[in-house]
Amino acid sequence: MTSGRALFFSGRRRTASGAGGKPWTSLFLIAGPCVLEDDGLNFEIADHLAELADRFDLPVTFKASFDKANRSSASSARGPGLEAGLEALARVRERSGLPVLTDIHLPEQAARAAAVVDALQIPAFLCRQTDLLRAAGATGRPVSVKKGQWMAPGDIGGAIGKLREAGAREVAVTERGFAFGYGRWVVDMRSFAVMRETTGCPTVFDASHAVQLPGGEGSVSGGEPEHIGRLAAAAVAAGADGLFVEVHPDPGAAPSDGSNMLPLAELGAVLERAMRVREAVAA
Repeated sequence: MTSGRALFFSGRRRTASGAGGKPWTSLFLIAGPCVLEDDGLNFEIADHLAELADRFDLPVTFKASFDKANRSSASSARGPGLEAGLEALARVRERSGLPVLTDIHLPEQAARAAAVVDALQIPAFLCRQTDLLRAAGATGRPVSVKKGQWMAPGDIGGAIGKLREAGAREVAVTERGFAFGYGRWVVDMRSFAVMRETTGCPTVFDASHAVQLPGGEGSVSGGEPEHIGRLAAAAVAAGADGLFVEVHPDPGAAPSDGSNMLPLAELGAVLERAMRVREAVAA
């Protein structure tokens, strides 16, 4: 079921210093559009990601959602749905050779999605939902959990425990920022070290949603994507093992989260900068 390319944190090993020690051996990337679109758009993004995986020799996973079930407005675009979305992800996987990841929102979606994709993601708003976590863990697929915007870094350990008790062997934890008053997220750079020490899991920085301005444009969120590159570099310097970046060739035309997405053409420069920081920290 696994693709021909490495799956983000799959197969990585801790250094001898243990769970609180050095980061994973190689930076990894999770990227893609916020929500699945037509094959042309999905393939364009996946082809570019596959090229970057080869150019930088790093694990890259394609991520897109079949349903954005937690949009601010009932009129917001949600995506193609479970069955059509999984079929689209399978086509992306076959064409690009990249492993694919998608969100699930309901326990009954876990097994169905796991039969098609390489990994599952738990959205931040749902990171404490016991039945959802157990269903995801029981599939045996790697699971990426996004830490809720209201949670202290050490508090994510409970969610990881639920996944592991259900059978999950590979888990990553994603930081997307803390609620700072109304309409803004702020990232505590200590979070990556705390989450690694608490869970023993690789840590991921969600560079796109960290610059989101919730409700900043009325019924939809705004964003400040011009800060994605520098925040990604700072997170890597602070110890993040991977980056999560939503990308689109034309963010202004994206049906979801376009205001906080990185233009696809700029992703290579962001990665190059982050990898140089990674190398400097390692040295």
